[in-house]
Amino acid sequence: MTSIESIRRFTPDRQTRRARLAVSALFLTNGALFANILPRYPEIKSALGLDNVGYGLAIAAFPAGAIAAGLLAAVLIRRFGSARIAVIGTILTSLGLLSAALAPSGLLFAAALLIGGASDAITDVAQNAHGLRVQRRYGRSIINSFHAIWSIGAVLGGGMAAVAIALQLPLGVHLGISTAVFGIVALVALRFCLPGRDDEVEADAVAEPAELGETLRRGVSPRTVFVIIALTVIAMAGAVAEDAGNSWATLYLGESLGAAAAIAPLGFIALVGAQFIGRLIGDGLTDRFGQRAVARVGGLIAAVGMGLALAFPSVPGTILGFAAVGFGIATLIPAAMHAADELPGLRPGVGLTIVSWLLRLGFLLSPPFVGYIAETESLRAGLLVAPVAALVAVALAGVLEKRKPRG
Repeated sequence: MTSIESIRRFTPDRQTRRARLAVSALFLTNGALFANILPRYPEIKSALGLDNVGYGLAIAAFPAGAIAAGLLAAVLIRRFGSARIAVIGTILTSLGLLSAALAPSGLLFAAALLIGGASDAITDVAQNAHGLRVQRRYGRSIINSFHAIWSIGAVLGGGMAAVAIALQLPLGVHLGISTAVFGIVALVALRFCLPGRDDEVEADAVAEPAELGETLRRGVSPRTVFVIIALTVIAMAGAVAEDAGNSWATLYLGESLGAAAAIAPLGFIALVGAQFIGRLIGDGLTDRFGQRAVARVGGLIAAVGMGLALAFPSVPGTILGFAAVGFGIATLIPAAMHAADELPGLRPGVGLTIVSWLLRLGFLLSPPFVGYIAETESLRAGLLVAPVAALVAVALAGVLEKRKPRG
């Protein structure tokens, strides 16, 4: 093959380039929607009269909905196509979060988050599946760029929330604007996604419940079971550390450290902003040093950074501590998913589906646990879950891939 033929073969056509922009828009929207409500959680908590335990249980409804609906995504994608399901899921997620913002009671707040979480899980799988369709047309890896754009969306959403708080916009107005803007973005993006349903190759990226059952009945080696458990725990550790910033950073900075209302969201924004940087450079670092080394160093950065922030509490130091968490854990979940997807003895998509589904247990269990510690001891003590989770990832990183030899 000549160099000119090679370029023609791997240069994407106009439709493919537009589809990449469309998938990027969906990832941006997915990150921005949830980030718009997170910094306003303390306001909702106060308005509903929730204590730390009740608050932790209520926000755990979002990952609970995600776990309940996560395995349904493959069925819907294969029937209706990943692009359409991603956009429908985005609209339902935005409506669920708007309903949560307007909920008059803790129970309805949790119910709305349950619906939002279920829709978000389906959206997450669908947009990744469509991103893989686009990646195949490119002939090279571009999937990590989509996840980096998700982080940009989260920073955008957190910034929108900070501005809304500074301007004292009512919750309904703020989340109504977010719902309308990002709903329109998703609908426009659908026009430029790849046409048709996902073919058999892309459908293998996610496994249906029946396929998981068939794999379990066939049996797998004890070593494979151990590795998949370790990878799941690594991914859960990343989820637990991330949730510390998602669910509690604004509350901790505002209530425990006395930060101004417009400053308190900066802990969450710092986490997702640093996570974006970590994901942006993560591929290059992984290629050079291997998944194992990157995970270990990143876990230590998260543990030391947040540990120092909790040991010597201050508003600037805590914001930097959450930034260290975001940067340190940036590659943990992608690395665990990648390693699970390449496990020998498992059908395509099975390892990835197991880890993607079970890692949400970290998001589910973390909020009520931190809430209980915060109620019985202090929120500062509860946030120790972040450095501890990072150290767990360091301890288990041996199951990840070492640096590949050159050539």
